[in-house]
Amino acid sequence: MNRKKKIKTTLLAKKKKANAKLQKSNKPKYVSKAERARLAAEADINESVIDESAKQEGKYAQGDT
Repeated sequence: MNRKKKIKTTLLAKKKKANAKLQKSNKPKYVSKAERARLAAEADINESVIDESAKQEGKYAQGDT
């Protein structure tokens, strides 16, 4: 009886682990500290480029009138 129980529990545990891997996790994907710093720097560059282009468009719009 012990042998049957051990086999059954082993197979059940494997089945539960396989099923758990198939489930989607609600946990957000990990982003490393270096990656976060790179993304922040990239965002700052984009913001400065957008600000500069908006200032230049404003100058051209004022000069046209």
